[in-house]
Amino acid sequence: MSKPDSEKQLPVIHDREIVARSRLFRLEQVHLEFSNGEKRVFERMAGSGKGAVMIVPMIDDKRFLLVREYAAGLHEYQLGFPKGLIDPGETPVQAANRELKEEVGYGADRLESLSTVTMAPTFFSAHMHIMLGSGLYPEKLPGDEPEPLEVVEWSFDDMDALLARSDFTEARCIAALMLAHRRLLQNR
Repeated sequence: MSKPDSEKQLPVIHDREIVARSRLFRLEQVHLEFSNGEKRVFERMAGSGKGAVMIVPMIDDKRFLLVREYAAGLHEYQLGFPKGLIDPGETPVQAANRELKEEVGYGADRLESLSTVTMAPTFFSAHMHIMLGSGLYPEKLPGDEPEPLEVVEWSFDDMDALLARSDFTEARCIAALMLAHRRLLQNR
């Protein structure tokens, strides 16, 4: 019988080495020794350590905003929530408000943390803070997107239709949608 997670001993990291790098990514080899003496070399995408934010911007208690942007990994346009990296010196709340202004042209009077999620944690060391934005007010900041993003309004009344779309597939966006919906139901 295995130990509960709270009692498992983390492997010892003997060495870490960046073995490849691009403008956006760093591939790291991690030399590990497990508590049973087994040694392995794992490879992972090294994160920046700052993390990222994703925001569900609420127009009212039912309607929210999405953006349609080019997804290079799929070579297609995808619908999703505004998101971006946390810049040095920023808190997740500050980054979320900046990204909202850059991507949808609104700031938020209130940003509430819904959860922090990871994506493929066996291979990526990155965290995304999912936030619910409300009290939206118009304010635009220049962003780093290569073309203007299309802002799309949607309603939780049509959530099933959104989930059925072939251009709304990012797992983090689906998690954000579910977390926001649950929070809004709790607040009623």
